[in-house]
Amino acid sequence: MTEAMMFITVHPEEVARSVLASVVIVIAVGSSAQETIGRFSRAINQPPPVIAGSDLKPDEVLFWARQSDAAHKLTRLPGRTERRRHQRKYAEGKLSPEQSFYCRGPKGKLNLRAQNLILFVQLAEGVDDETWIYHLQNGDYSQWLRDVIKDEALAQEVERIEKLPKVTPNEGRRLIRALVEKHYTLPA
Repeated sequence: MTEAMMFITVHPEEVARSVLASVVIVIAVGSSAQETIGRFSRAINQPPPVIAGSDLKPDEVLFWARQSDAAHKLTRLPGRTERRRHQRKYAEGKLSPEQSFYCRGPKGKLNLRAQNLILFVQLAEGVDDETWIYHLQNGDYSQWLRDVIKDEALAQEVERIEKLPKVTPNEGRRLIRALVEKHYTLPA
């Protein structure tokens, strides 16, 4: 059985030379890919490979098999899954006061802060019906999910619930909680 190891760094010159010497293939990405391969070469005292052409296109990477004296541009394939950035941050993290959701109610008497999705769901379960329905009918939940959480798919689904003509407070809470759990898999 062959063992393999992958190292990922943006500063190859800061990795131990003995580690770099064990590297067989170098893949460099981004606008400074040529510079990265040059820094790698200098760190191991090996002449840099010949790199044909100019800057990389956004969908290209530089591939260098170290036994070769040339690096090659390869086109990377697009991912097959949807990228979900900062999913854990929004579910469990602590959003700033400016980014948090506030339940204030129709008369502004409350100031209940949800600094993440877990607290948002908990707040929904504990807030009075009048306050819950006020924010639901104003579209505040979907707006927060769209503008702060940056989850357009979840915001659209919540918006459909906000537009239901006769949704009860408990039904609205249950439906929105289910959607948040579906998108973010909240802990039990």
